[in-house]
Amino acid sequence: MHWLKKIGYFSAFIIPSLTILGFYLGGIANLATLIFVYALIPAIDAAVGRDHSNIPKEAVKSVGNDFYYRFITYCWTYFQLTFLIWAVWVASTNTLTIFEWITFTIAVSLSTGGIGITVAHELGHKKSKLERFYSKVLLMTVSYMHFYIEHNKGHHVRVSTPEDPATSCKNESFYAFWWRSVTKGYLSALEIENKSLERKGKSKFSIHNQMIWFTLLPFIFAAALTLGVSLVIGQFTWIPFAFFFAQSFLAFSLLEAVNYVEHYGLRRKKIDKNRYERVEPHHSWNANHMVSNFFLFQLQRHSDHHFNAIKRYQVLDDYEHAPQLPAGYPTMVLLAHIPPLWFKIMNPKLQQWNNLKSA
Repeated sequence: MHWLKKIGYFSAFIIPSLTILGFYLGGIANLATLIFVYALIPAIDAAVGRDHSNIPKEAVKSVGNDFYYRFITYCWTYFQLTFLIWAVWVASTNTLTIFEWITFTIAVSLSTGGIGITVAHELGHKKSKLERFYSKVLLMTVSYMHFYIEHNKGHHVRVSTPEDPATSCKNESFYAFWWRSVTKGYLSALEIENKSLERKGKSKFSIHNQMIWFTLLPFIFAAALTLGVSLVIGQFTWIPFAFFFAQSFLAFSLLEAVNYVEHYGLRRKKIDKNRYERVEPHHSWNANHMVSNFFLFQLQRHSDHHFNAIKRYQVLDDYEHAPQLPAGYPTMVLLAHIPPLWFKIMNPKLQQWNNLKSA
């Protein structure tokens, strides 16, 4: 079974493959990626069930250092760049119906956002300069580079507190959360970077300010795509620019939907005026659905990720005492977009968890 799990992490490449196939088949075939992600994966999840197994403690070091798992994330980085350039090209040089435009753009964002940002998240936590560089490249392709700062130095410090823009509150709809997380997350990253530069004695208006680069680079990349396509076809076209930012918007909105799910209603206790209790596994919702965890590089074992942020995805543990989601992320993300249904399902689970914790 171990070798099957190792191969399983390559399953993420199925999603963009379906997008490519759907595009060339045309018409309703562009729905293939959406049906696979939001219907077939949840169905397989339900059939296969949850995987509560953990890597034996004596094997954690060797499995964690196995280059194979890093190789998959490196492959994805290069693949996403190629895939996005292809998507921009075909969207700009083919006549598409409105239906095809919408479904194709959503399908592309499921790869660049659903998988790409997940890989960027994994790489951004690591000490290796190469992995951090790849993380920034992936985030540039979805116009969300400030996530690199805010997630690592903001969210992981303030998670499950009212001060964290990326922690959703009880009875807060996804749409209200989206606005709060997107706007305050960017401002938080700006503040963190400015304070860092101040400590180093450098000006916030200098080339050393990462936030300046993080804001400009997606526009530079989009302009380069637009210029490249325009030169090849022999006339100016605005489609590459528009398509790039459309898929970016959908991609980072998907990230925010995942953020919404991961910590909904969970709160750390305040120890004193300035401090909260340490982050524990029970401050994140967990999901051990085997198949969706393959596609998301075990992001759904979110409890251990926050407890041990530097841990690599292949050795993340399941914690029995962590709060458990009723389904994997694909299903929960859909539910998050329907607030009455989300509250009906999750509020009782949150109350049940709070009662269990206080017992």
